[in-house]
Amino acid sequence: MNRRLGVLISGRGSNLKAIIDAIRDGRLNATIAIVISNRADAPGLDHAIAAGIETLVLDHKAYATRQDYDRALVSELNKRAVALVCLAGFMRLLSPVFVDAFPNRILNIHPSLLPKYPGLHPQQQALDDGATVSGATVHFVNKDLDAGPVVLQREVPVLPGDTADELAARILEVEHRLYPEAIDAALSRQ
Repeated sequence: MNRRLGVLISGRGSNLKAIIDAIRDGRLNATIAIVISNRADAPGLDHAIAAGIETLVLDHKAYATRQDYDRALVSELNKRAVALVCLAGFMRLLSPVFVDAFPNRILNIHPSLLPKYPGLHPQQQALDDGATVSGATVHFVNKDLDAGPVVLQREVPVLPGDTADELAARILEVEHRLYPEAIDAALSRQ
């Protein structure tokens, strides 16, 4: 069975590091075939390089349209025969060109209990709403923002006096355990 991952990042790569660690520790039976970033200065690239994983920078600004960029991403991932694409802080909306190329094979992690608080700033949305619980969701990506089928979720309490940053930090700790579990579950379904 093909358990090759393609991981897309834009920033610090803490969830990428959690996936790398889970593979190294034997908690996730998979291989990361490539890590692609749309930003050359993404610190997460250093995690991949340190682990001996192939990296590639595809700057979205070098492409005329979102669809052209997504076609380039699809091409690079297909060259490496990835079974599953994992978005790990990839801060780009994917077009139907990309989503259609990997049906039910793209995972994303989001810092809320979807369908609550999709999109940007979900921790602040939870605080503004007076929520007593938030959490993290790993879901399959479809053409609608943060609306694909849920693979796994974990709750995180919202504590009195929490700031968005404090809540985000506690959710991120949960994300680091949740994402490798969800990747394993998704690969096992294929």
